[in-house]
Amino acid sequence: MQASLVDLTPALRLMLLGIAVAIGPLAWVWLRNRRAAPARRLQALTLLTLFLTFDLVLFGAFTRLTDSGLGCPDWPGCYGSASPAGAQQQIDQAQAALPTGPVTQGKAWIEMIHRYLATGVGVLILTLALSTWVLRKRAVVIGLALPLVTLAWVCLQGAFGALTVTMKLFPAIVTLHLLGGLGLLALLTVQSAAYARANGMAPIVVDRATRALLLLAFAMVTLQTALGGWVSTNYAVLACNTFPSCQGGWWPVMDFRQGFELWRELGRTGAGEPINFAALTAIHYVHRLGAYVVIVLLSVLAWRLRQTQALRKYALWLVGLALWQVATGITNVVMDWPLAAAVSHTGGAAALVVALTWTCCRVRPASRSRAIPSLAGSGAPA
Repeated sequence: MQASLVDLTPALRLMLLGIAVAIGPLAWVWLRNRRAAPARRLQALTLLTLFLTFDLVLFGAFTRLTDSGLGCPDWPGCYGSASPAGAQQQIDQAQAALPTGPVTQGKAWIEMIHRYLATGVGVLILTLALSTWVLRKRAVVIGLALPLVTLAWVCLQGAFGALTVTMKLFPAIVTLHLLGGLGLLALLTVQSAAYARANGMAPIVVDRATRALLLLAFAMVTLQTALGGWVSTNYAVLACNTFPSCQGGWWPVMDFRQGFELWRELGRTGAGEPINFAALTAIHYVHRLGAYVVIVLLSVLAWRLRQTQALRKYALWLVGLALWQVATGITNVVMDWPLAAAVSHTGGAAALVVALTWTCCRVRPASRSRAIPSLAGSGAPA
């Protein structure tokens, strides 16, 4: 049964469900910090929202990797209902017509649970912005800019979520949706670091070369994550099913033009023709080559960070996460893309973004006119 792509009938009920999802975290933060200052409560809520957003990114990966992104083929509800329970007849009809298709009872629930969680996170971010505005004259010390930018970002992320459905998993939109989730993690990490600095967390001074290397690593991890999203959304993971070689050689046949034609439908070229296997190979292999560059870059960065006592924990985080990405990436290739490894690979990328963002917020470059001191204060990534 065909559904309208956009049906706002269940929007109010979905908002109420989002509020219901957010009530638990809000109550937990309030009870644990009821005697704390307002700024301390907002700091705790920011950290909890960061944690739940990380979980949401993982569940979004799970939704994509179980082919549940079109489990409800309309937005924001499911066949005009606020839950699959109200659309059981339509889902059963779609499943009977195509038993292995995108619409099944299980996939519908996965997709809608993802939307409920996303709405709940949106309510938490709205609460952070409103609370910061209300308390702006009571020593809430991070200002309004960060919460408002984060609120605008989550609204944009919601729009990309809608486009993911209405544009039928258009690869460029799905990849941007993934990057938007990671951008949201970065913004919440910056907010958390701002509260930590306001509560006395001293910056760690590093030389300018280390600072530049840290920013380069952040940029390369972002690019590599975009390439990974492009691999996943184009189902190119198994284009190379051996490691370190690919299809029995070190430079397989590849079609870069088709593979990196960005504005096209899933499985099709811009001209509407089926995408060829060489294009999928190009997508996979560029991501693999990028991984080599990122691993070397993170290794050099970790070595430099270890030169400062206060940054050794950060170096260990980066090395551990880099090894995690190598292990899960190879597992995806040689074990035919197991779900646990694929979700874990996305989780590792998200954790790298958080760790690098926190480290960027934690350090400051040394003045050109003086030697580099080695500060003792340290703090582990949230």
